[in-house]
Amino acid sequence: MNEFRQLKVEEVGDVTVVHLREHWISNTLAIEELGKELYQVVAQENCNKLVLDFSSVEFLSSAALGKLISLNGKVKARKAAMKLCNIQPPVLEVFFVCNLNRLFDIRPDAAGALASF
Repeated sequence: MNEFRQLKVEEVGDVTVVHLREHWISNTLAIEELGKELYQVVAQENCNKLVLDFSSVEFLSSAALGKLISLNGKVKARKAAMKLCNIQPPVLEVFFVCNLNRLFDIRPDAAGALASF
């Protein structure tokens, strides 16, 4: 597994679990780097089940949401599955306001996300 600056990646059985490291995801350059790193994870041959863990994320800009939407497209194109979990209430509210809860499979915690595959 590659070493990433913005992500901590681990394998739990046949699921790739990605922990986002940044607390405040709003800087344009950081969002671009985050996107590249997430795309690298998804491009790996064994990445058919993906969990994004937002435990440490306190803020997500609209540009970061755009990267997640793009990532979702890449995941679906691979016929893979992606779940989001541990989204803090203020960030989760943004997902609901933008109706992204309909696009993403959002689970309360990592255990629930892993069990949902």
